[in-house]
Amino acid sequence: MGDTRIQLCGPLVARVASERVDGRLPGRQGRLLFAHLVLGRRTVATREALVDFLWGEAPPEAADAALSALLSKLRRIVPVEGRSEVRLDLPPDTWVDVEAASEAVHRAESCAAREDWTSVWGPARVAQHVSERCFLPGDGGLWVSARRRGLEAIRIRALELAGLAAMHIGGGELATAERTAERLVELAPLRESGTRLLMEVHTARGNRAEALLAYEALRLHLRDELGVGPSAATVEAHRRLLA
Repeated sequence: MGDTRIQLCGPLVARVASERVDGRLPGRQGRLLFAHLVLGRRTVATREALVDFLWGEAPPEAADAALSALLSKLRRIVPVEGRSEVRLDLPPDTWVDVEAASEAVHRAESCAAREDWTSVWGPARVAQHVSERCFLPGDGGLWVSARRRGLEAIRIRALELAGLAAMHIGGGELATAERTAERLVELAPLRESGTRLLMEVHTARGNRAEALLAYEALRLHLRDELGVGPSAATVEAHRRLLA
């Protein structure tokens, strides 16, 4: 049957049964509909749901005919099944980057729960690599925005896991852990896990003063932005430093 691999983050790349088809997708709406059907391929979608997805509250007068024309163009390129209920029929082993990122972060979580830090590294980096690229760049809408938010959450968690893995592996990986922690603080300054990781890494590298400065920067930021102090976990990490 051939290899089927679909990349929705970054430039859209679709290889179905070993044939590149992304260049033949019918315009912006064709790309959106294809991506929607790819990620929803394990269920069927009604025509009404697809009209709502494509045009929302302002469908054209002949929305059903427009949908039929779009589906007809897609059927010439990829295996779209059904008329009143539509589904994209792809092989069970189809690889989709968005799904791969989600599965990878779950694998990394499982390994972290077992404290198998060397096994955390690989899947965490896979999740990070995919989620750092923009989902369907150039497109917009509520569905696209929701997917991007989901991928950003995966990105942050993948960074947390990769940083923890690097810190526990130690040695030369402490420098990687420090860079990862700094990136976390940059991306999510109110998410205390990045600062706690940075404090731990500085401590492991013998830079206790740097760890205390990281805590103080977080404390001031939380106070100025939200009017609150650090969480109990972060305060406890600070207390251990002082002790």
